[in-house]
Amino acid sequence: MPAPVLHLGATVLCSHAGQATPLAPFARVLLSGQPAVTLTSPYAIAACALTGTPNPPCVTAQWMTGATRVMAGGAPVATMTGMATCIPTGTPLLPVAAQARVLAT
Repeated sequence: MPAPVLHLGATVLCSHAGQATPLAPFARVLLSGQPAVTLTSPYAIAACALTGTPNPPCVTAQWMTGATRVMAGGAPVATMTGMATCIPTGTPLLPVAAQARVLAT
């Protein structure tokens, strides 16, 4: 099923409401004027709500699944229905909003 492709300006949160930002978006492909995100780009997470608890907060995340037929620079693009894992907690990333014009399967 087609899903919106993630880009630098997409709103992505960790499971504890921390803001996730891609560290290496693919700048040669633009979506809504912003670089697309591929599965090879790690995410940095800021302001995870687990800070101050005995458990370590989410620090980084990596997409595991995304598009199977659409590539950017030889790597699959990340989609809103893809799966990502936060490190060190193992919880998922939650895409909240992204551009709606480009869909990928």
